[in-house]
Amino acid sequence: MTVWFTSDSHFGHTGILASRMSRPRPFVSIEEHDEVLISRWNGRVRPGDQVWHLGDFAYGASAQRCRDIFSRLAGRKHLVWGNHDSARVKSLPWASQQERALVTVDGVSMVLGHYAQRVWYGMHRGDLHLYGHSHGSLPGTTASLDVGVDCWDWAPVRLSEIQEALADTAAREAGAGAAAALAEAA
Repeated sequence: MTVWFTSDSHFGHTGILASRMSRPRPFVSIEEHDEVLISRWNGRVRPGDQVWHLGDFAYGASAQRCRDIFSRLAGRKHLVWGNHDSARVKSLPWASQQERALVTVDGVSMVLGHYAQRVWYGMHRGDLHLYGHSHGSLPGTTASLDVGVDCWDWAPVRLSEIQEALADTAAREAGAGAAAALAEAA
């Protein structure tokens, strides 16, 4: 079983295609958008996998459209509420749903929330923080990362990919710190 993370799919949200809240999504219609996201999800997630959706599953879609999309998505799905998750979304048969979640995957503890945090429970012990909401506009740190579809080629992401991105950030920061120290010494 693999555990996946995603956020901000915005199924049914025609306004997301040209929204100021994110880079424009490269789809001709919301129908194409939804089908690509469903295909990318199911191209990665297997039926026995777990998926943590960190909010904004759908917006503007009818209750029936939400149910139709949800039923087509593979995996056992958990929801961390986002600001656009209305009763239509909350009434879907999620395995669990909550405002925030503390999970451990492969020995790695994580705090999951829709919104990015500067500090979080367990941060001093090395716990990671995964979030959405910012649609890629808020850079991650060495311990926190946006798992929204805008950042991950419209698909869920697994822990090993998250860890690789966090390591890249750490390497960039180390390089910038070394360059600054050299410049200061000169």
